[in-house]
Amino acid sequence: MVPYFLSLSLLLISAFFNSADCGSIGVNYGRVANNLPPATKVVELLKSQGLHRVKVYDTDPAVLHALSGSGIKVTVDLPNEQLFAAAKSVSFAKTWVQRNVAAYYPHTEIEAIAVGNEVFVDPHNTTKFLVPAMKNIHEALAKLNLHSDIKVSSPIALSALQNSYPSSAGSFRPELVEPVFKPMLDFLRQTGSFLMVNAYPFFAYESNTDVISLDYALFRENPGVVDAGNGLRYFSLFDAQIDAVFAAMSALKYDDIRMVVTETGWPSKGDENENGASIQNAAAYNGNLIRRILTGGGTPLRPKADITVFLFALFNENNKFGPTSERNYGLFYPNEDKVYDVPFTVEGLKNYHDRPSPVAGNRPGAGDPANGGGGSVAKSTTGNTWCVASGEAGKEKLQAALDFACGDGAADCHPIQPGATCYNPNTMEAHASFAFNSYYQKNGRKMGTCYFGGAAYVVTQPPKYGNCEFPTGY
Repeated sequence: MVPYFLSLSLLLISAFFNSADCGSIGVNYGRVANNLPPATKVVELLKSQGLHRVKVYDTDPAVLHALSGSGIKVTVDLPNEQLFAAAKSVSFAKTWVQRNVAAYYPHTEIEAIAVGNEVFVDPHNTTKFLVPAMKNIHEALAKLNLHSDIKVSSPIALSALQNSYPSSAGSFRPELVEPVFKPMLDFLRQTGSFLMVNAYPFFAYESNTDVISLDYALFRENPGVVDAGNGLRYFSLFDAQIDAVFAAMSALKYDDIRMVVTETGWPSKGDENENGASIQNAAAYNGNLIRRILTGGGTPLRPKADITVFLFALFNENNKFGPTSERNYGLFYPNEDKVYDVPFTVEGLKNYHDRPSPVAGNRPGAGDPANGGGGSVAKSTTGNTWCVASGEAGKEKLQAALDFACGDGAADCHPIQPGATCYNPNTMEAHASFAFNSYYQKNGRKMGTCYFGGAAYVVTQPPKYGNCEFPTGY
């Protein structure tokens, strides 16, 4: 075994907070409002928060000029209303790219073009124009020799899935497979692009609070849900949703295509019937999601996938239609004050702790982990909880977390040394579980002390590893 005692500073740099090996966080800059600050101030806000990726829903010149020279990578959008023209006319696509992309690049670091948005649910029946439009836009980029630097894709909603439970059974709607998904995924493979996906665990939770665990939806500690199809354990609804899409791609033999989550978020306010819409829950979802992405590890199905996620949205947008939640997804108010305080960088995460509300509406979970079902930490017969290692975390992550727990974490790791009472079974998972639990108990079982970069979770029954007894308090 590798020695257990590494310094905390090396651990944080090399394991938990190595951004080069992890995903990245961006933000959607929507502007359906009449009270937002000018684009120049928005760019300064993004830079001050350490946000280096932004996605916009058009190609507004004021915004693209403001982003020039900022070092912020940009995803622009060709609206659904222009899909027909882009699909039918190569010259339209070429002119659009020249005016809206080439005119600003490279000073404005446009990295991707979203051709349409959630086209399959567009009431104007633009689905048949999607792939031809993507191809024409890419051809226009190629003629300007920009196709290697700027990728072309299109965000899909989870409603494009026919099946999502269990995640391993994920599949696309059959009527979309031959005419759209196969040619689109072929295009993404050929051009080295990625699939854009919009995923909102909030929608599943708010309409199914009787069967969905809030902890599962908010990335909080929970016992997880085992996928009966592949045996993988899920600890968050987000991961289950994303893996359902990965499984759908895999079913069509497109395992090699990457994914970018172009929208996800949680509203800070909602109507009376919009269960779970609150500042506390929005802060927990986005804060824990950011930690989840920036500490790496992929998903249970794709553990090595480093996923870029764009939070929705930068501001509350007062002119959006629909329920109250639609106007309250913002991370910031229009005056640039934070709606709630979450970090957006690796550095900020070092001092970040999710602070759950004492009246959070957790319910025992059951049912569909991809569409919302999951377990919550149920009350044990003794009232105690323990922290154990996740076997799906992988040896490298477990070793790094074990080194921290037994080193600067000051866990009692003497019982797992050779010849000691808990040395057997001599496995990484058993030793890490004992160390994690010692750290968890010594820190009063506080929220966040059984996380270890996603390598651990809480259980409500005493762990069983040989004859080793796990303590419940110090």
